[in-house]
Amino acid sequence: MLDIKRADSLFQQRSYKEAMEIYQQNYQMGIYSPAMLLKMSFISEGIGDKEHATLYLSKYYDLNPNPQTITKIKSLTGQSNLVGYEVSDGARFMLFLVEYQEFIVGALSFFLLISLIMLWVNGRKIPEARYYWPSILLIILIFAANNFLKAPRTALVTQSPTMIVTKPSAGGELLDRVEPGHRVKIKSSKDIWYEVEWKNQTAYIKKDNVTRL
Repeated sequence: MLDIKRADSLFQQRSYKEAMEIYQQNYQMGIYSPAMLLKMSFISEGIGDKEHATLYLSKYYDLNPNPQTITKIKSLTGQSNLVGYEVSDGARFMLFLVEYQEFIVGALSFFLLISLIMLWVNGRKIPEARYYWPSILLIILIFAANNFLKAPRTALVTQSPTMIVTKPSAGGELLDRVEPGHRVKIKSSKDIWYEVEWKNQTAYIKKDNVTRL
């Protein structure tokens, strides 16, 4: 991880180019925070790069969904009605779990260790199998948290125009023709296509027309 504090200092000094270089290298390694994404969007907009400004804001929205971010993205893209920014209570809860995944796994592992120690200490006094269920349940929860606790895969439409069709082929029926700024939830990948969720239905979009978030 490169020195983000140094980048923040450069940002405060309005040395935006130097700060952006550090931010981008961290972003490419998957290291970023909501505050860093806002600064990257600010710098990108300042140099006229609205595409990347929208990209960073859209990623920021994944971490901190709020109406103000949608309003700003609408302003950057010139789109009055954007699709893909609806966040349900269940999705918010999942984002919370993903954000604190390491803490959750650590806490579960701690309780598992305590449970195993208690079983070992009291092993001769616990003849019934039902006393082993807490440890088994904790093992299952740790496995699930490590392997299945993942944020939904999303992508931002970045090409103009982008066709959204019913089948992963040129013969697919056209569902929508959209401009950059919309978001889609990726369900799977098929050759040059993504299978996505679009307006509550399954659709397909070419990979070249979107940027993964």
